[in-house]
Amino acid sequence: MSTLLRAPKECGAWYWDLYDFAAPGLESALSVAARMCDVLARRELLAPSELKYNWYVLNAGTTGITSTLELALNPLGDPNLPERVRGSRPATHPTADIATIKVLGTGTWIDAHGQPRTEHGLVDLSLSTAPTGLSAELSVHHDIWGWFDFSGRPHPEVFRNNAPRLAAALDELTTVLGMPPEIGDPTYFGRATADGLATPDADDDGMGPDLTSRL
Repeated sequence: MSTLLRAPKECGAWYWDLYDFAAPGLESALSVAARMCDVLARRELLAPSELKYNWYVLNAGTTGITSTLELALNPLGDPNLPERVRGSRPATHPTADIATIKVLGTGTWIDAHGQPRTEHGLVDLSLSTAPTGLSAELSVHHDIWGWFDFSGRPHPEVFRNNAPRLAAALDELTTVLGMPPEIGDPTYFGRATADGLATPDADDDGMGPDLTSRL
């Protein structure tokens, strides 16, 4: 059972426009996803277990159908994976294609006592397969990456156990993808920086903002 609160909007997000890095399309998206997951897996941030994607029809819009494909038989990087993904196309929409593909899985965070804990969706990774160009997004929704928890209490041990791992992953992704990410827009729950999350100003008691009313 999860012991972490998850914000309904991201605490921080990072985007890569990959037009010059790889061709658009499903094969490219899955190949880039595999390379990004290799980086995230080395930091134990994402062990991919399934893909989730919605279907749309060109010039008609979304079909309202979402598919989920487990990666146990064909992991990311398997040359047969694109065929399996296309094989899940809804029979009622034979010309449907995929707009965005999300990589789902678990990650490890480290609590204040140094104990590793597993969390589904510790980081979110998605890639656009649109013909206009390939892009990727990484986002986080938990308070373990920031100096304050969602109630505004400082948790320096949790921060030190986890934030450097996210920073290292972002730095390596910049190297692997050949470009730094664009920083996502701030939300009520946080603001991204080049290497993690910004620390909001503390009040006179050393407390940060209490965000729990919107969780």
